[in-house]
Amino acid sequence: MKLQRNFRFNPALICAIPLVNVLFLVLIFFALSSRFILLPGLAVSLPTSPFSLEPRENTQLVSIVSAPIPTLYHRDQKVSVDELGQRLHDSPKRGGSLIIRADQRTPYDFVVQVMNTGLAQGYSIVLATEPLRK
Repeated sequence: MKLQRNFRFNPALICAIPLVNVLFLVLIFFALSSRFILLPGLAVSLPTSPFSLEPRENTQLVSIVSAPIPTLYHRDQKVSVDELGQRLHDSPKRGGSLIIRADQRTPYDFVVQVMNTGLAQGYSIVLATEPLRK
C-alpha cells in the first residue's frame, strides 16, 4: 500500500518563512525600543573610567585644513599663526583649553607651531584626531 500526501509543500515557503521571522523580530525591536524614547526622565548613567576626560571649560577650537597650503581657522575665520597668538592673547576666556583639529595630511611642524602658540598663551592643548581609514 502506497500512501500519498494530500498537502503539497510549496518550495517558495522556504524563503518566505525566514523573511517573515526577520520582519517579526524587527517589528518587536522597534516596538520595544520606541517606549524608551517616549518615556521622559529616563536616567542614563555612563560607566566611570579613569581615562575619560572631564568637560572642558573656556575652550577655543582651532581647525587646520591641509589643502596644498595648510590653512588655519579660528572662530570660523581664516587666520595666520601670528594672528592666532594675538587673538588668544586678547580673548576674555584666557587660560582654558585649545582644541586643535587637523586634517590627516597636515604637516606636523605646522601643528606644532599652533600648539606652541597656544602653550605660550597659557592654554592646555587637546588634539582632536580620527583613526586612519584604509
